[in-house]
Amino acid sequence: MNTPSVPPRSISTSAPDPLGSDQGQARIDATGRIPAGGRRALVLGGGGSTGNAWLIGVVAGLFDAGLDVTPAELTIGTSAGSTAAAQVAGATPPQLLAAILSAEPRPGTDPAGPHRGRAPTRPVADHLKRLERLIASAEDAADMRRSVGASAVDMDAASDGSWHTQWRATVASRLPSPIWPHRTVLITAVDAQTGEPVVFDRHSGVDLADAVAASCSSGRAYRIGNNRYIDGGYRRNENADLAAGHERILVLSPFGGRTLHPPEWGMQLAAQVDELSAGGSRVEAIFPDSGSEHLFGADAMDFSLRPPAARAGYQQGGEHAQRLADFWR
Repeated sequence: MNTPSVPPRSISTSAPDPLGSDQGQARIDATGRIPAGGRRALVLGGGGSTGNAWLIGVVAGLFDAGLDVTPAELTIGTSAGSTAAAQVAGATPPQLLAAILSAEPRPGTDPAGPHRGRAPTRPVADHLKRLERLIASAEDAADMRRSVGASAVDMDAASDGSWHTQWRATVASRLPSPIWPHRTVLITAVDAQTGEPVVFDRHSGVDLADAVAASCSSGRAYRIGNNRYIDGGYRRNENADLAAGHERILVLSPFGGRTLHPPEWGMQLAAQVDELSAGGSRVEAIFPDSGSEHLFGADAMDFSLRPPAARAGYQQGGEHAQRLADFWR
Protein backbone atom coordinates (compact mmCIF):
# COMPACT_ATOMS: atom_id res chain seq x y z
CA MET A 1 0.00 0.00 0.00
CA ASN A 2 2.92 2.32 -0.59
CA THR A 3 1.81 5.74 -1.78
CA PRO A 4 3.61 9.04 -2.31
CA SER A 5 3.60 11.32 0.70
CA VAL A 6 0.82 13.90 0.85
CA PRO A 7 0.85 17.41 2.29
CA PRO A 8 -0.39 17.49 5.89
CA ARG A 9 -3.74 19.02 6.68
CA SER A 10 -3.70 21.89 9.17
CA ILE A 11 -4.94 20.18 12.32
CA SER A 12 -4.77 20.57 16.07
CA THR A 13 -2.49 17.92 17.50
CA SER A 14 -1.55 16.45 20.82
CA ALA A 15 1.80 14.80 21.36
CA PRO A 16 1.59 11.17 22.52
CA ASP A 17 2.87 10.16 25.90
CA PRO A 18 6.22 8.34 25.81
CA LEU A 19 5.97 4.56 26.11
CA GLY A 20 8.67 2.52 27.74
CA SER A 21 8.70 -1.21 28.29
CA ASP A 22 6.24 -0.89 31.19
CA GLN A 23 4.99 2.65 30.85
CA GLY A 24 1.40 3.16 29.76
CA GLN A 25 0.43 -0.52 29.76
CA ALA A 26 -2.47 0.07 32.15
CA ARG A 27 -3.78 2.93 30.01
CA ILE A 28 -3.58 1.40 26.56
CA ASP A 29 -7.17 0.21 26.27
CA ALA A 30 -9.28 3.28 25.53
CA THR A 31 -12.61 1.47 25.82
CA GLY A 32 -13.42 3.38 28.99
CA ARG A 33 -12.82 6.68 27.20
CA ILE A 34 -15.14 6.06 24.25
CA PRO A 35 -17.60 8.97 24.17
CA ALA A 36 -20.98 7.91 25.55
CA GLY A 37 -22.75 9.91 22.88
CA GLY A 38 -22.39 12.53 20.19
CA ARG A 39 -23.87 13.70 16.94
CA ARG A 40 -21.90 11.88 14.24
CA ALA A 41 -19.55 8.93 14.00
CA LEU A 42 -17.59 7.72 10.97
CA VAL A 43 -16.70 4.03 10.88
CA LEU A 44 -14.00 2.79 8.50
CA GLY A 45 -13.88 -1.01 8.19
CA GLY A 46 -11.12 -3.39 7.20
CA GLY A 47 -10.46 -4.62 3.68
CA GLY A 48 -6.77 -4.85 2.84
CA SER A 49 -4.81 -2.57 0.56
CA THR A 50 -7.62 -2.23 -1.97
CA GLY A 51 -10.07 -1.65 0.84
CA ASN A 52 -8.01 1.28 2.10
CA ALA A 53 -7.97 2.79 -1.40
CA TRP A 54 -11.73 2.32 -1.73
CA LEU A 55 -12.34 4.00 1.63
CA ILE A 56 -10.26 7.02 0.59
CA GLY A 57 -12.10 7.10 -2.73
CA VAL A 58 -15.52 7.14 -1.06
CA VAL A 59 -14.54 9.89 1.39
CA ALA A 60 -13.03 11.94 -1.47
CA GLY A 61 -16.13 11.40 -3.63
CA LEU A 62 -18.38 12.60 -0.83
CA PHE A 63 -16.07 15.56 -0.22
CA ASP A 64 -16.01 16.69 -3.84
CA ALA A 65 -19.80 16.37 -3.98
CA GLY A 66 -20.10 18.79 -1.07
CA LEU A 67 -20.28 16.41 1.89
CA ASP A 68 -17.24 16.35 4.19
CA VAL A 69 -17.57 13.47 6.66
CA THR A 70 -14.07 13.77 8.12
CA PRO A 71 -14.93 16.22 10.98
CA ALA A 72 -17.08 13.56 12.68
CA GLU A 73 -17.02 13.77 16.46
CA LEU A 74 -15.86 10.14 16.51
CA THR A 75 -13.89 8.17 13.92
CA ILE A 76 -13.37 4.41 14.33
CA GLY A 77 -10.73 2.66 12.24
CA THR A 78 -10.14 -1.07 11.95
CA SER A 79 -7.31 -2.75 10.02
CA ALA A 80 -7.16 -1.00 6.61
CA GLY A 81 -9.70 1.41 8.05
CA SER A 82 -7.28 2.35 10.82
CA THR A 83 -4.82 3.55 8.18
CA ALA A 84 -7.61 5.48 6.46
CA ALA A 85 -8.71 7.01 9.78
CA ALA A 86 -5.18 8.30 10.41
CA GLN A 87 -4.85 9.48 6.83
CA VAL A 88 -8.08 11.51 6.68
CA ALA A 89 -7.14 13.13 9.99
CA GLY A 90 -3.83 14.33 8.54
CA ALA A 91 -4.57 15.29 4.91
CA THR A 92 -7.54 16.33 2.81
CA PRO A 93 -9.49 13.64 0.92
CA PRO A 94 -8.51 15.06 -2.51
CA GLN A 95 -4.83 14.96 -1.53
CA LEU A 96 -5.10 11.34 -0.40
CA LEU A 97 -6.97 10.31 -3.54
CA ALA A 98 -4.44 12.04 -5.78
CA ALA A 99 -1.60 10.20 -4.03
CA ILE A 100 -3.22 6.83 -4.81
CA LEU A 101 -3.99 7.66 -8.42
CA SER A 102 -0.54 9.15 -9.07
CA ALA A 103 1.03 5.81 -8.13
CA GLU A 104 -0.68 4.07 -11.07
CA PRO A 105 1.85 3.18 -13.83
CA ARG A 106 1.19 4.88 -17.13
CA PRO A 107 0.49 2.56 -20.07
CA GLY A 108 3.65 1.75 -22.00
CA THR A 109 6.00 3.24 -19.40
CA ASP A 110 6.37 0.31 -17.03
CA PRO A 111 9.59 -1.57 -17.89
CA ALA A 112 8.70 -4.40 -15.53
CA GLY A 113 5.50 -5.18 -17.38
CA PRO A 114 1.85 -5.10 -16.34
CA HIS A 115 2.39 -7.08 -13.11
CA ARG A 116 4.88 -4.70 -11.54
CA GLY A 117 3.87 -3.83 -7.99
CA ARG A 118 1.46 -6.73 -7.65
CA ALA A 119 1.63 -8.57 -4.35
CA PRO A 120 1.76 -12.35 -4.63
CA THR A 121 -1.66 -13.87 -4.01
CA ARG A 122 -0.34 -17.14 -2.51
CA PRO A 123 0.49 -15.68 0.94
CA VAL A 124 -2.99 -14.16 1.11
CA ALA A 125 -4.62 -17.45 0.08
CA ASP A 126 -2.53 -19.37 2.64
CA HIS A 127 -3.48 -16.89 5.35
CA LEU A 128 -7.18 -17.24 4.53
CA LYS A 129 -6.98 -21.03 4.64
CA ARG A 130 -5.21 -20.90 8.01
CA LEU A 131 -7.82 -18.49 9.33
CA GLU A 132 -10.69 -20.67 8.08
CA ARG A 133 -9.21 -23.66 9.91
CA LEU A 134 -8.90 -21.71 13.16
CA ILE A 135 -12.47 -20.42 12.86
CA ALA A 136 -13.82 -23.91 12.17
CA SER A 137 -12.14 -25.33 15.26
CA ALA A 138 -13.13 -22.48 17.61
CA GLU A 139 -16.01 -22.70 20.07
CA ASP A 140 -16.86 -19.02 19.84
CA ALA A 141 -15.41 -15.66 18.87
CA ALA A 142 -13.34 -15.34 22.05
CA ASP A 143 -11.84 -18.79 21.50
CA MET A 144 -11.10 -17.87 17.88
CA ARG A 145 -9.28 -14.69 18.91
CA ARG A 146 -7.13 -16.61 21.39
CA SER A 147 -6.27 -19.24 18.77
CA VAL A 148 -5.42 -16.66 16.11
CA GLY A 149 -3.36 -14.71 18.64
CA ALA A 150 -1.39 -17.79 19.67
CA SER A 151 -0.74 -18.64 16.02
CA ALA A 152 0.42 -15.07 15.33
CA VAL A 153 2.77 -15.12 18.34
CA ASP A 154 4.25 -18.43 17.15
CA MET A 155 4.80 -17.03 13.65
CA ASP A 156 6.54 -13.99 15.09
CA ALA A 157 8.74 -16.13 17.35
CA ALA A 158 9.81 -18.26 14.39
CA SER A 159 10.91 -15.20 12.37
CA ASP A 160 14.26 -13.44 12.44
CA GLY A 161 12.81 -10.47 14.31
CA SER A 162 13.13 -7.97 11.45
CA TRP A 163 9.44 -7.92 10.53
CA HIS A 164 8.38 -5.64 13.40
CA THR A 165 10.77 -2.85 12.42
CA GLN A 166 9.97 -3.19 8.73
CA TRP A 167 6.22 -3.24 9.28
CA ARG A 168 6.30 -0.17 11.50
CA ALA A 169 8.35 1.73 8.94
CA THR A 170 5.95 0.73 6.18
CA VAL A 171 2.91 1.85 8.15
CA ALA A 172 4.55 5.10 9.24
CA SER A 173 5.36 5.94 5.61
CA ARG A 174 1.65 5.83 4.78
CA LEU A 175 0.60 8.39 7.39
CA PRO A 176 0.57 12.11 6.54
CA SER A 177 1.41 12.94 10.16
CA PRO A 178 2.95 10.86 12.98
CA ILE A 179 0.90 12.75 15.58
CA TRP A 180 -2.51 11.71 16.86
CA PRO A 181 -5.24 14.18 15.86
CA HIS A 182 -6.83 16.16 18.66
CA ARG A 183 -10.33 14.93 17.82
CA THR A 184 -11.43 11.46 18.89
CA VAL A 185 -10.00 8.72 16.69
CA LEU A 186 -10.21 5.13 17.91
CA ILE A 187 -7.96 2.40 16.49
CA THR A 188 -8.99 -1.17 17.25
CA ALA A 189 -6.79 -4.21 17.88
CA VAL A 190 -6.81 -7.49 19.81
CA ASP A 191 -4.36 -8.58 22.52
CA ALA A 192 -2.63 -11.59 20.96
CA GLN A 193 -1.88 -13.21 24.31
CA THR A 194 -5.32 -12.90 25.94
CA GLY A 195 -7.63 -12.56 22.94
CA GLU A 196 -9.20 -9.50 24.53
CA PRO A 197 -10.19 -6.58 22.25
CA VAL A 198 -8.24 -3.36 22.72
CA VAL A 199 -8.90 0.21 21.59
CA PHE A 200 -6.15 2.81 21.18
CA ASP A 201 -6.58 6.58 21.20
CA ARG A 202 -4.34 9.62 21.64
CA HIS A 203 -4.30 9.15 25.40
CA SER A 204 -3.06 5.56 25.29
CA GLY A 205 0.63 6.39 25.41
CA VAL A 206 1.12 4.62 22.07
CA ASP A 207 2.46 6.23 18.90
CA LEU A 208 -0.09 6.56 16.11
CA ALA A 209 2.05 4.45 13.78
CA ASP A 210 2.21 1.65 16.38
CA ALA A 211 -1.54 1.69 16.93
CA VAL A 212 -2.21 1.47 13.18
CA ALA A 213 0.46 -1.22 12.71
CA ALA A 214 -1.18 -3.30 15.43
CA SER A 215 -4.66 -2.86 13.97
CA CYS A 216 -3.40 -4.00 10.54
CA SER A 217 -1.42 -6.96 11.88
CA SER A 218 -3.51 -9.85 10.57
CA GLY A 219 -0.72 -12.44 10.30
CA ARG A 220 2.05 -11.96 12.85
CA ALA A 221 1.72 -10.45 16.29
CA TYR A 222 2.83 -6.82 16.50
CA ARG A 223 4.82 -5.77 19.58
CA ILE A 224 4.12 -2.64 21.62
CA GLY A 225 6.04 -2.54 24.86
CA ASN A 226 5.69 -5.95 26.49
CA ASN A 227 2.43 -6.76 24.72
CA ARG A 228 1.59 -8.33 21.35
CA TYR A 229 -1.39 -7.38 19.19
CA ILE A 230 -3.26 -8.67 16.15
CA ASP A 231 -5.71 -7.16 13.69
CA GLY A 232 -8.71 -5.32 15.12
CA GLY A 233 -10.89 -7.09 12.58
CA TYR A 234 -10.75 -10.21 14.73
CA ARG A 235 -13.18 -8.46 17.06
CA ARG A 236 -15.49 -7.31 14.29
CA ASN A 237 -14.51 -6.14 10.82
CA GLU A 238 -16.14 -2.73 11.26
CA ASN A 239 -16.47 -2.41 15.07
CA ALA A 240 -19.33 -0.01 14.43
CA ASP A 241 -20.90 -0.96 17.76
CA LEU A 242 -18.21 1.10 19.49
CA ALA A 243 -20.10 4.17 18.25
CA ALA A 244 -23.11 3.32 20.43
CA GLY A 245 -24.89 6.43 21.69
CA HIS A 246 -24.10 8.58 18.67
CA GLU A 247 -27.09 9.97 16.82
CA ARG A 248 -25.89 9.27 13.26
CA ILE A 249 -23.32 6.69 12.24
CA LEU A 250 -21.91 6.31 8.74
CA VAL A 251 -20.22 2.98 8.06
CA LEU A 252 -17.93 2.37 5.08
CA SER A 253 -17.32 -1.37 4.70
CA PRO A 254 -15.04 -2.63 1.88
CA PHE A 255 -16.13 -6.21 2.60
CA GLY A 256 -19.79 -5.27 2.27
CA GLY A 257 -20.63 -6.08 5.87
CA ARG A 258 -19.76 -9.75 5.38
CA THR A 259 -17.60 -11.94 7.60
CA LEU A 260 -15.95 -15.36 7.50
CA HIS A 261 -17.32 -16.12 10.96
CA PRO A 262 -20.49 -18.11 11.74
CA PRO A 263 -23.61 -15.90 11.83
CA GLU A 264 -24.39 -16.96 15.39
CA TRP A 265 -21.22 -15.24 16.58
CA GLY A 266 -22.72 -11.86 15.66
CA MET A 267 -19.59 -10.60 13.89
CA GLN A 268 -21.42 -9.38 10.77
CA LEU A 269 -22.28 -5.72 10.28
CA ALA A 270 -26.02 -6.44 10.32
CA ALA A 271 -25.73 -7.55 13.95
CA GLN A 272 -23.85 -4.37 14.83
CA VAL A 273 -26.48 -2.23 13.11
CA ASP A 274 -29.24 -4.00 15.04
CA GLU A 275 -27.45 -3.23 18.30
CA LEU A 276 -26.94 0.42 17.37
CA SER A 277 -30.52 0.86 16.15
CA ALA A 278 -31.84 -0.65 19.38
CA GLY A 279 -29.93 2.07 21.21
CA GLY A 280 -31.55 4.82 19.15
CA SER A 281 -28.78 5.48 16.60
CA ARG A 282 -29.45 6.02 12.91
CA VAL A 283 -27.04 4.06 10.76
CA GLU A 284 -26.21 4.35 7.06
CA ALA A 285 -23.67 2.17 5.24
CA ILE A 286 -21.86 2.22 1.91
CA PHE A 287 -20.62 -1.02 0.35
CA PRO A 288 -18.66 -1.61 -2.87
CA ASP A 289 -21.04 -2.07 -5.78
CA SER A 290 -21.28 -5.30 -7.74
CA GLY A 291 -18.95 -3.98 -10.44
CA SER A 292 -16.05 -3.57 -8.01
CA GLU A 293 -16.46 -6.57 -5.67
CA HIS A 294 -13.67 -8.42 -7.51
CA LEU A 295 -11.19 -5.86 -6.14
CA PHE A 296 -11.49 -7.25 -2.64
CA GLY A 297 -11.21 -10.66 -0.99
CA ALA A 298 -8.26 -12.75 -2.17
CA ASP A 299 -6.90 -9.82 -4.21
CA ALA A 300 -7.18 -7.29 -1.39
CA MET A 301 -3.38 -7.02 -1.07
CA ASP A 302 -2.76 -6.49 -4.80
CA PHE A 303 -1.22 -3.01 -4.91
CA SER A 304 -1.93 -2.65 -8.64
CA LEU A 305 -5.68 -2.73 -7.87
CA ARG A 306 -5.53 0.28 -5.57
CA PRO A 307 -6.17 2.92 -8.26
CA PRO A 308 -9.27 1.16 -9.68
CA ALA A 309 -10.54 0.55 -6.15
CA ALA A 310 -10.10 4.24 -5.32
CA ARG A 311 -11.87 5.29 -8.51
CA ALA A 312 -14.75 2.93 -7.77
CA GLY A 313 -15.05 4.34 -4.26
CA TYR A 314 -14.89 7.91 -5.56
CA GLN A 315 -17.77 7.28 -7.95
CA GLN A 316 -19.86 5.74 -5.20
CA GLY A 317 -19.12 8.62 -2.85
CA GLY A 318 -20.36 11.07 -5.43
CA GLU A 319 -23.48 9.01 -6.01
CA HIS A 320 -24.33 8.74 -2.31
CA ALA A 321 -23.57 12.35 -1.30
CA GLN A 322 -27.01 13.78 -1.97
CA ARG A 323 -28.78 10.85 -0.29
CA LEU A 324 -26.64 11.23 2.83
CA ALA A 325 -26.62 15.04 3.03
CA ASP A 326 -29.64 15.43 5.32
CA PHE A 327 -28.68 12.38 7.34
CA TRP A 328 -25.17 13.68 8.07
CA ARG A 329 -25.85 17.35 8.54
